[in-house]
Amino acid sequence: MADKRMTPAQVVARLQDGMTLGIGGWATRRKPMALVRELLRSPLKDLTLVAYGGPEVGMLCAAGKVKRVIFGFVSLDVQPFDNHFRNARQAGQVAASEMDEGMVQWGLRAAAMRLPFLPTRVGLGTDVLKLNPWLGTVRSPFADGEELVAVPALKLDAALLHVSESDEKGNCTIQSPDPFFDDLFARAAKEVFISCERVVPTAKLINALTARLQPFERSLVTGVVELPFGAHPTASAPFHGIDVQHLADYNAAATPEGWADYRARYVDLPDHDSYIRACGGYGRLAGLSLPVF
Repeated sequence: MADKRMTPAQVVARLQDGMTLGIGGWATRRKPMALVRELLRSPLKDLTLVAYGGPEVGMLCAAGKVKRVIFGFVSLDVQPFDNHFRNARQAGQVAASEMDEGMVQWGLRAAAMRLPFLPTRVGLGTDVLKLNPWLGTVRSPFADGEELVAVPALKLDAALLHVSESDEKGNCTIQSPDPFFDDLFARAAKEVFISCERVVPTAKLINALTARLQPFERSLVTGVVELPFGAHPTASAPFHGIDVQHLADYNAAATPEGWADYRARYVDLPDHDSYIRACGGYGRLAGLSLPVF
């Protein structure tokens, strides 16, 4: 079987301008931030992001990489607003397609099932349809004749995900209590790139105890990148929690000068180890308290 291990640079080299990228995780939990920082250092642009958004959305918007965001929310959890995303949205720099959280899931599920859309009652009687003219309605073909919202499939050119452990073939586990919709991101995408806390032998993953923690099949995985603390400053339980102070500093840097300083300190660095050192070292990050929700 193929050895799918890659470097962050090799992952980003597979991406192109104008792609639709799904970014897994949930707000400040299990975001593939090391891969996002590699994206920030690249010349890629005009991206469409699909996400339950956290700091990755604000960073990519601040760097001018984004054309459109399709999202259920963009939040830093303990800080409700990402100021970088708010600046980009209020300035009209990105097209914002905001839907109910369940509608985003429905669009990913439709793409995962290779369907053109899935119907729902969500959005009826609200401004969701008015503000998202790319959505439509359909009428039930049965006796009820009910009008329903048609959520189109959110087809992804690539998905970027952060998992707990993986082997070199792409068998992986999510050990945190919040796997949510990463399985749908993986199945909705043409290519799937995962970062993980560590690469482990297959025998550790393929057994009765860990089978329930495997979110999707290895056949979906294009590339595996071993990046301890690769989700920082978001959490990756059980390995580490949210770096609340780092997120506060990031959020306070939502000016041209502030973003330039943040980028110089934490993004434009030669490698992942340099980033970890800039954030206080492996010991500090390992001591970050796990979130309780």
